[in-house]
Amino acid sequence: MKLNYRIVVFALAIVFGLFFSAPSLLQMQDGKKVTLGLDLQGGLHMLLGVKTEEATKSRIKSIAASIKNFSDRKDILLDELKFDESSISFSLLDVDDVKSIKEFLGEIDGANVSVNAESFSLNLTQEEIVKTEKLAIDQAIETIRNRLDQFGLAEPVVARQGDEKILVQLAGIKTQEEEQRARELISRAAKLELMAVDEDRNARVNSMSHSDAASYGDIILSDVKNPQMKYLVREIPILDGGMLTDASMGFDQNNRPLINFKLNAEGAEIFGDFTGKSVGKRLAVVLDGKVYSAPNINERIGGGSGQISGNYTVEEAKDLAIALRSGALLAPIYLMEKRSVGPSLGADSIEASMIALIGGFVLVIIFMMIYYRAAGVIANIALIANLFIILAVMSLFGATLTLPGMAGIVLTVGMAVDANVIISERIRELIYQGKSIHKSIEEGYSNAMRAILDANITTLIAAVVLYAYGTGAIKGFAITISIGILASMLTAILGTHGIYQMLESKIQKSKNNRFWFGIKG
Repeated sequence: MKLNYRIVVFALAIVFGLFFSAPSLLQMQDGKKVTLGLDLQGGLHMLLGVKTEEATKSRIKSIAASIKNFSDRKDILLDELKFDESSISFSLLDVDDVKSIKEFLGEIDGANVSVNAESFSLNLTQEEIVKTEKLAIDQAIETIRNRLDQFGLAEPVVARQGDEKILVQLAGIKTQEEEQRARELISRAAKLELMAVDEDRNARVNSMSHSDAASYGDIILSDVKNPQMKYLVREIPILDGGMLTDASMGFDQNNRPLINFKLNAEGAEIFGDFTGKSVGKRLAVVLDGKVYSAPNINERIGGGSGQISGNYTVEEAKDLAIALRSGALLAPIYLMEKRSVGPSLGADSIEASMIALIGGFVLVIIFMMIYYRAAGVIANIALIANLFIILAVMSLFGATLTLPGMAGIVLTVGMAVDANVIISERIRELIYQGKSIHKSIEEGYSNAMRAILDANITTLIAAVVLYAYGTGAIKGFAITISIGILASMLTAILGTHGIYQMLESKIQKSKNNRFWFGIKG
């Protein structure tokens, strides 16, 4: 027996497989492990709807805020800037400003602008409304996924279902508290707005109706700590969470949790200009329609940073920071369907899958040993190594194993054996033709290589396409198939070839082809 580079690489691959799959197989505390999917360990299944019409309202409000900020920066005097769910209207006090405001409005995508002397009105085109609603769903999917990733859940499934629905699957959610926390994090709008308090009329806020406030361009908001306490604030915000760049949990001087936030360059400029002009007045920090604080402005505030204080627990402050950091939802979402998958179902699924995997694996091993004898044993060694390598790679990358993923492993077992069957048959054919053991082995691998590569490469391409365009369980199936194909190329081609080369002299001396390859002669 002699060593060769193929057997050395194969041995290293086996050591790699054993080392990195051990934490998952033995359920060790240390080391990276394969994460079980929703169908295997239980968890939470939700179907969410998106109120896309609210995205259009938010877009209108955002445009109104942009117009207000632009006019303030350019010292353009507006008369009665008003907006509703679908349109904005205002008038200019100085005719010389018409050209400047026209140019600004012309840069707004998807807007129909009507001008009558110094009066302007604006609404969104139908194409822009459809685009905004579609964007709201896409943004909701991305935002929810970002929040759950930061929440610490391993590979949550967040995918579009139909035109306006979102499927969310969270594996490992077992308690009512965990479920409630995850649902609040997903559904929270996290819409941050900095709004000017109407100091001239705020003293009368408790005697005002909402229609009275609207007539002054104001809205009435409640304090988050004390709902009986009301604030009268300007309806058009100074700036919103779209200009937020970061949010993190911190503590105040009394060691109470709060949220620190930072604004981008544009937000910092607007914030600085507003606070510089509003010394002595109050600025309300509004989150999801509730006033968290309304501090007095004592001086111009530069740097574009601020704080949100409230009666938080540390956990609530962390979740709120995650929600703000991942971005506000453009449109509210609501729960359409909720289903809890119990761990008992997962246990049944694992048991059934393991029976299928082990049963198929054992039958294949027995067949290979009976039909190909020693060559079958060599193929089985490659097959076992293949399974360890698949598990090791999945553990190393923290991949999630689902039922379709286990089906992919079962399929990989068949494909790995198929490569060894092709090689063994080619070797047997050449031995029947009277060629030497050395030539039979080398030419057998050479002749089988094209068929094996064609089959594996086409399957790998299909798996890559499934991963690129599939979601959830389909991705899990594609991952296991892809890893399995690459592992089988290493074990079934390189590894078994190395074993044959190492045993070649022994095979030639024994001249027992029935023992080695299961054939006469």
